[in-house]
Amino acid sequence: MKVKENQGRKEEKLRVLTWHIHGNYLYYLTQAPLEFYLPKGEGAGYGGRARGFDWGDNVHDVPIEQVKDLDFDVILFQHRKNYEVDQYKILSEAQRRLPKIYLEHDPPQEHPTNTAHWVDDPSMLLVHVTDFNRLMWDSNGTPTAVIDHGVMVPDNVKYTGEHARGIVVVNNMHKRGRRLGLDVFEKIREQIPLDLVGMGSTELGGLGEVSHDELPALVATYRFFFNPIRYTSLGLSVCEAMMTGLPIVGLATTEMVTAVENGKRGYVETDMDKLIERMRYLIDDHDHARELSRNAREYATRRFSIQRFANDWQRVVSNFVQNAH
Repeated sequence: MKVKENQGRKEEKLRVLTWHIHGNYLYYLTQAPLEFYLPKGEGAGYGGRARGFDWGDNVHDVPIEQVKDLDFDVILFQHRKNYEVDQYKILSEAQRRLPKIYLEHDPPQEHPTNTAHWVDDPSMLLVHVTDFNRLMWDSNGTPTAVIDHGVMVPDNVKYTGEHARGIVVVNNMHKRGRRLGLDVFEKIREQIPLDLVGMGSTELGGLGEVSHDELPALVATYRFFFNPIRYTSLGLSVCEAMMTGLPIVGLATTEMVTAVENGKRGYVETDMDKLIERMRYLIDDHDHARELSRNAREYATRRFSIQRFANDWQRVVSNFVQNAH
């Protein structure tokens, strides 16, 4: 499923060099009317047009050794290693003088309020994915912007909630501990039927990994979506679940509190006992779950529109490149 470009658009698209860091986010990012060039080779971040996504014609693999010979309009960093190491290995000196944007996917993981971002450059732009993240980071003297998530789910997938269970979507939870809510998940699972999907989920008795294309149809059959994560950005899986029409249950932390209104689109609490009560209510009252489903889908369609997301990225990149010259 692709975003339709403006058929009357004749100007040449801006050329963006970036790395493959978060596959799902990158796929949504490439819906923007820009040309994306992905360095391809060995090592993390060099996966290029990885399998599992319906990449558009505006996404191009570039062998690492050829990157320095190409013309770009802007460099988009998505990881600290891209910024501190990779640019000096694969970019020419002239390319390193191009306009540079850093996309920060996460809130600070050291001190939550006093961590200075490693980018401190007034000529760059630091893009955060949530307002909470921008609030928490010390972004130094670097100008900042926030681009809210945008996601897509198949039009023919509709919420049924037929399974009186919750669904959890977290990759490698068994390795990622308290920040990703391993203890929260295990405590609540003792009292509430929950299924876990994602990479490494079988280590915790889960259902295993489910492809990006197949996931919406699977989660749509569950009564509610549970996000046990204590501290991270607003997960794309949460946005996708809302767009599919699932009531969302989670912790009242980070950007989650702006996305989920209690009794309207789901429930967020900091008290796990209250969360368990909310889940039991949704399991027992399918009609209430359907009501929350309608509200969640309507809200997600407005807030997480892929067209709005694509337009935001095109606007931010275009304005930044124009002002940099």
